[in-house]
Amino acid sequence: MKVFNRKVLAAAIIGTGLVSSATAGEVFVTADISTSTTWTAGNTYNLQNQIYVLPGATLTIEAGTRVASTPSSNGSGSLAVCKGAQIFAEGTASAPIVMTSSNDDGTWREACNEWGNLTIMGDAYISENATVGNSATPDANNYAIMEGLTEGFPGDTRVRYGGGNDDDDSGSISHLSIRYGGRVVGLANELNGLSLGGIGRGTDIDHIEIMNNVDDGIEIWGGTVCLSYVSIWNIGDDSFDIDQGWRGKAQYGLIVQGFSADASQGSGVGDNMCETDGAEDSDWQPVTSAAIYNFTLIGQPVDGDGATAWRDNARVQYRNCVIMDCGEKVVRPDGDDGDGASGYGHNGTLTWEQHWTTDASTLSGVNAPSNPAAFYTAQDPNGKLCEITDSVFFRNLNGSAYDEANARGVFGAGSNNVLIAGFDDTDSPILSCVRDAPVVRGGKTMLQVISLDPRPANEAITSVSSAPNDGFFTAANYRGGFEPNAPTWLAGWTASEEFGFTNTGDALEPGFAYCSGDGSATACPCGNAGGVDEGCANDTGSGAALSATGSASLGVDDLVLTCTNLTPGPGLFFQGNNAVNSGNGNPFGDGLRCAGGSVRRLEVRFANNANNFTTATTISVGASGAVSAGQTKRYQYWYRDAGTSPCNSLFNLSNGYEITWGA
Repeated sequence: MKVFNRKVLAAAIIGTGLVSSATAGEVFVTADISTSTTWTAGNTYNLQNQIYVLPGATLTIEAGTRVASTPSSNGSGSLAVCKGAQIFAEGTASAPIVMTSSNDDGTWREACNEWGNLTIMGDAYISENATVGNSATPDANNYAIMEGLTEGFPGDTRVRYGGGNDDDDSGSISHLSIRYGGRVVGLANELNGLSLGGIGRGTDIDHIEIMNNVDDGIEIWGGTVCLSYVSIWNIGDDSFDIDQGWRGKAQYGLIVQGFSADASQGSGVGDNMCETDGAEDSDWQPVTSAAIYNFTLIGQPVDGDGATAWRDNARVQYRNCVIMDCGEKVVRPDGDDGDGASGYGHNGTLTWEQHWTTDASTLSGVNAPSNPAAFYTAQDPNGKLCEITDSVFFRNLNGSAYDEANARGVFGAGSNNVLIAGFDDTDSPILSCVRDAPVVRGGKTMLQVISLDPRPANEAITSVSSAPNDGFFTAANYRGGFEPNAPTWLAGWTASEEFGFTNTGDALEPGFAYCSGDGSATACPCGNAGGVDEGCANDTGSGAALSATGSASLGVDDLVLTCTNLTPGPGLFFQGNNAVNSGNGNPFGDGLRCAGGSVRRLEVRFANNANNFTTATTISVGASGAVSAGQTKRYQYWYRDAGTSPCNSLFNLSNGYEITWGA
């Protein structure tokens, strides 16, 4: 419960730290916020440097407000909420709050590090041995200096977090999209998309998105904060990173691994999807003891890193998740985080192996608080300290992907986990995932996700059990972050929708995308390398993506096919009776023909149904397709690609799309 009257706090006190520019609607923010202030939806707030919301002050950001900092070689703007301050940034699905670079034009760019981030610091317990004088036993006097921030003077408390109030309330965040951020301060000292240090469970965070960041997407240091509806895309390091004894909960998440810059893994190309550190040093308390339900993890299949990395006695229960397309192991014990900590089993703590067989009700007696049961309430005591259960694993094709998972009994009796053999899209646990042609970034082969419907399919539609209705978790009897046969929670407010990666709102997709490779690891035409067990993409250039919206009902007849990410030139939609695997040399030219049998040409189209050669074209389907109720048809888009060296202009194909028609 909030302890302040937010209507009073929302009183518009604009002036402190603000200087209006000559441009109408743009407000330059130049100084720390020391009195309660409201940023209104009619303005764009341009952070000119590192801005702090000081203790005792509250920053309220109205729904629909945009915070857009201008990239600068001298260090662009950033926002940090100090311990003892609060932020209320409560957007809505129709009026989100966006924090981004002023270069953000509503289209995806390969970019990051164009401004800072949002940092929030609180008063909850942490475990950090790097601060001189901190105690290995939980102590309200323990503190740490926030990563990515620097002291303005010795003893600068603005950059400190940690304390002794696990119920601390730093405010409320909802429907907030953070894009193109993550300032690099120095070696191993970078700003994450959202940094949460010592945040208490009184803080509300839901519907938060991080798109393109140079360092981690969301990083949590200690505390007890809980998060729901989390979307993290194209992060330069770890997508969801935990440190210093987080004892919180998370539910409904989407992680899409990719790249934000042509830089090394960790500073432009994604590292682990979920990285969990326990405590520093590993025998300190509190130690990370968390529960995560209903996350969908989509990795990079060729050169991506792992799904879950575990360090320094971290204890996490993953349940009802989808884990797919990892480039390395789905479970990887790192032992320690590389900063001199001692790893699992140090000083009489449980070993790595013991964590997977020990009940979560077992609490460590090493450096324990006087009331250990009150410190550790997030996990299900009937489960194990470390576990992945009731989840589905798909197309994790690295040779050692499941070695450690098997050794830890992830697929043992009673786990309720499902391992899908092979790589056929028709067996996928999500409705569709279309990738661009392979590129090399940071020395790694990347296949960027350009079209995604993350709603569950096949083995993900129904789970065996679900999260408890405990005041934070809600019961969801499916695997992954999205409800089947319903609009996604991404609709209306995310960059992923604005940039064209997701489009799964009220108009539900009536079928599913399939067939983006020929199932081999052979080289693609004109030197384009295919992914591991993915083979040649259908398109050797732009990576066209076919999707559908509307109802697959002949009585309604409002279904629309859309093909995006096209190059200039003519093309046509066609319909086939069968799904085929016809590779190069087929009558349609280069690429993989997925719709076969008796093929019917629907309509010839220029991109956007005009001669302006933009990036998308649509067609209405129904009577024009000569279909009957109960029939299953397959669709593709054929077009001429501009070609890239050594290719000349080529005939190419989108992915396939399968629809079963109703009356």
